[in-house]
Amino acid sequence: MSLLPSEQPAAALPIGRPSRGQQFSADLDRAAEKRSRSRNLGSLAALGPYLWRRRTDVSLALIFLLLAAGAGLALPIAARALIDNGLRAGNAGAVDQHFLVLGVIAACMAVFSASRYFYVTKIGERVVADLRADVYDRVIGLSPRFFQRFSTGEALSRLTADAQVIETLVASSASIALRNILTALGGIGLLLFTSVKLAGVLLLIVPAAMIPLFAIGRAVRTLSVGAQDRLADANSAAAEALDAVETVQAFGREDASRKRYRDWLNAAFGLSLKRMRMRAFMTAGIILLVFGGIAFVLWIGARSVLAHEMSAGALAQFIFLSVMTAAAVAALAEAWGDVQKAAGATERLMALLAEKPDIAAPANPVALPEPPRGAIAIERVNFSYPGADGRSSLRDFSLSVRPGETVALVGPSGAGKSTVFRLLLRFYDADTGHVRLDGISASDADPRLWRMRFAYVAQDAALFSGTARENILFGRAEATPEAVLSAARAAEAEPFILARSQGYEEELGPRAKQLSGGERQRLALARALVRNAPVLLLDEATSALDSENERLVQKAIEAARAGRTTLIIAHRLATVQRADRIVVMDEGRIVEEGTHTDLQARNGLYARLAKLQFTQDAVAA
Repeated sequence: MSLLPSEQPAAALPIGRPSRGQQFSADLDRAAEKRSRSRNLGSLAALGPYLWRRRTDVSLALIFLLLAAGAGLALPIAARALIDNGLRAGNAGAVDQHFLVLGVIAACMAVFSASRYFYVTKIGERVVADLRADVYDRVIGLSPRFFQRFSTGEALSRLTADAQVIETLVASSASIALRNILTALGGIGLLLFTSVKLAGVLLLIVPAAMIPLFAIGRAVRTLSVGAQDRLADANSAAAEALDAVETVQAFGREDASRKRYRDWLNAAFGLSLKRMRMRAFMTAGIILLVFGGIAFVLWIGARSVLAHEMSAGALAQFIFLSVMTAAAVAALAEAWGDVQKAAGATERLMALLAEKPDIAAPANPVALPEPPRGAIAIERVNFSYPGADGRSSLRDFSLSVRPGETVALVGPSGAGKSTVFRLLLRFYDADTGHVRLDGISASDADPRLWRMRFAYVAQDAALFSGTARENILFGRAEATPEAVLSAARAAEAEPFILARSQGYEEELGPRAKQLSGGERQRLALARALVRNAPVLLLDEATSALDSENERLVQKAIEAARAGRTTLIIAHRLATVQRADRIVVMDEGRIVEEGTHTDLQARNGLYARLAKLQFTQDAVAA
């Protein structure tokens, strides 16, 4: 039975905080809303440095792009020569020669197009990998203050969905757009060269025919966004239910969950059906208007051939070029949408790269003394969490801990105990006052080197996929095999590790979910011990354990304390009584301090909390 309920800082973990499934659902909704296009294409300039790193590949891609476009435009010219100089002349040798030229051009076009595809795809994959790595490098080093205003789900969405949009642009759409621009410009030039009259008529008819279709296209895009939003709702409902599947089954709500999911899917399908009908109408309209216009132009061209105003080969060349140019212009419209989406995605990723950590090393950090002693001094500290509306978590708080001393922090929920740990680990800096380790102020030290002096075990220890050995090595990657074994034994973790068929090398599942609560705590303690840090921080390490696991973890803690400065957020009297000193906190201040016997005799807050636990233990018994 705990002495006190677990502490949650009001600003960081508000009452009514959503579950992981609800949070993930909300993140999905926000991400769907933000998958918008951007008219500010200037953000794409941020991709320049990434492309410059791959400038050799970019140069080769552009060369093959020009060659492929040139080969494509050469085909109708070769076809014209075949008709005028071979077929009309009735010269079999000339026909064979011109078909050979067509074959060579087609072969060159195939080689150039394949080479272009290889290099642009390679560039896209590499640029996005570099961009993702840079964004992750920045995000993983940001302070907890950032994650209070920016959800993890949104950050992951940007690393996946937004990066994928950029990859589509760099590896496909940009190359296609450039190729079609070259094809369209070259095609228009050749059309004008072939027949100014026919080209003029075509350039008047096709744009006029396309104007009504843009309105339909906007409606189609609106329906597409609506369908995607409904699918996001369906995914949110599914994620929420699957994350709490045991609760859903325990309350017999499977059918309700199935119905809710199907309702969202049906809503998405309904919008998709409307979109498909409108898209089908738009496709029919495009075919009718565009090819109707081309047919009208070709009728004029056929009359010109009959009137001997142009050759049959010239008309064939014009037909070929018309189709190529129309296809290129149509593809440009789709590529433009990809460009706009990529601009928005780049803007969002660059916003992450622009974030600066609140806790950063000073220009000239002060070196921490060697060898470390583990002396802690917190001097007149005041601190409020961001967004706490001025409510202080610590108020004029001072605490001094001698090297090798074990101090237990107790007090009601919200007293500020966990906040002390967060300041010691430099997740936050004090608003006023100083936090010192071995005489060095936290603000003067490199935060990464500062944190190396601490080993931390949380109440709900976060473990990772992999083996027991890998989870222990997370505490210190360079630890020797002997150090790993020693830490596991000291943490009373070796018995349950060796009980598994593959021992230290057995996979423990995602986030080590195969372990029980007590096993997780002992493995987390082994991870902290292998760090061999001078200061050990234990945050409610036994509050959620049964008696047997509590006994094992308490035994491991007793061994871990030897030779280390230890601070324990203690909710168990067994832990409290073994501490060298007990510090009682309330409303961000120290209200009592002493040994268990001294504090009991004072009949203050500690005595009342201890009496409450004895009463609860008696009722539970």
